[in-house]
Amino acid sequence: MNEANGVLLVIGSGLKLYREYLVSSIHRCARAAGLGLVLLNNLKPTWQHAYFDEIVHTDVFDADEMLAAAREVAGRHRIAGLMCWDEPVVLAAGELAAELGVPGLSVDGVRGCRDKNRTRTVLTAEGLPQPGYALTTSLDEARAAAARIGYPVVLKPRAMGASIGVVYAADESEVDAAFGVAMGAATVDQSRYGGGAIVEGYVSGPEISIDAAVHKGEYLPMFVARKQTGDQPYFEEVGHVVDADDPLLHDTELMDVLTRAHRALGVADGITHTEVRLTDRGPLIIEVNGRLGGDLIPFLGRTATGIDPGEILFAVTTGQRPAVTLTRHAVAGIRFGYPDHDCLVHEVTVPGEAPGLVLASPMIDPGSTLRLPPGGYLARHSFVVCEAGDPETCAQRLDTAAALVRIDADPVDPPAPGTAFEMPAGLLDVDEHEGVSA
Repeated sequence: MNEANGVLLVIGSGLKLYREYLVSSIHRCARAAGLGLVLLNNLKPTWQHAYFDEIVHTDVFDADEMLAAAREVAGRHRIAGLMCWDEPVVLAAGELAAELGVPGLSVDGVRGCRDKNRTRTVLTAEGLPQPGYALTTSLDEARAAAARIGYPVVLKPRAMGASIGVVYAADESEVDAAFGVAMGAATVDQSRYGGGAIVEGYVSGPEISIDAAVHKGEYLPMFVARKQTGDQPYFEEVGHVVDADDPLLHDTELMDVLTRAHRALGVADGITHTEVRLTDRGPLIIEVNGRLGGDLIPFLGRTATGIDPGEILFAVTTGQRPAVTLTRHAVAGIRFGYPDHDCLVHEVTVPGEAPGLVLASPMIDPGSTLRLPPGGYLARHSFVVCEAGDPETCAQRLDTAAALVRIDADPVDPPAPGTAFEMPAGLLDVDEHEGVSA
């Protein structure tokens, strides 16, 4: 490391299985550029030692503590760039990037991404297709908003991630319970935008996400993921598929909507993960997240396209226009394993071999309790990742690999009414708050 070149400051590494591939690429790019790497992390470091020159153990989820630690590092090093891909931290990290004078989403951009109500307001003002919506804090407000917007509706926390607290209400008989679920999650949210529930009109159509780089306001799409979700009334994500040759990458209407949305939100430099519904009215943006996608979507993207999201992130973080160029033409998908009912898990076994299998892993420790919504969220016990030359073969391979997962578990009683929802202990993705989608 050449101290004169400065350091890249990374806020939150995430967990090894979900983010080491990304950190490894960033480390390689930093070494080639003569830059050091400093990590602020809430978890005591283990695997991170192989990649970072300095690790500061601090509570990155406490904005004041994180900012104090970052400013102390900035007092000792020249900060050449700042990275963050953890949803609860991106707001404070984006504001810090502006304070340090390094490339970032911009203050307006990161606030527009983090606050779902602000996103809706800005995109509506831009004239982009949007559902009716209202921010509510009481049941009476939610009832009135739903009646005004028209059923069916979706209720969700203002800023929570991972589809936590997102629930569908078909009519007025379901809105009271749905509001209770959404507000229960919103109350748990400790961010500055916690404590409110958004009511919005339900829109039907396939769901996708787009991970893209933004360089000086220029929108540069990397890959599209086709999303698979569970049954209503909840919207938990059960899988994603990335096709390097997805025609949506060349859909002029979709790209125009995405470009206009990012410009309206004021997103300047960074990587975003945008959730979209493909409706009969055209592409409708559900939300724009100021970070890379979770659920290993960037890993799927790299596997399918050859585009390395770590290299792209390094480029935009250091003020360079990235080269978003496909070097592979494949299809990659992920499938998550969920139980049929609440259970206490004793053991999860995943396949070591299967056609096209790239990666498979348990997602919980033995002894974990999994609860399905609304008593719990992200009740995933495992995942499998497969690749193929076409979407149909990839889907078949995912089916085969998922069928080889074995779970030894006993049923447990549902939580008592009014009990706060649970997250499974040992879940490998607890630091990756994937954006919710209605």
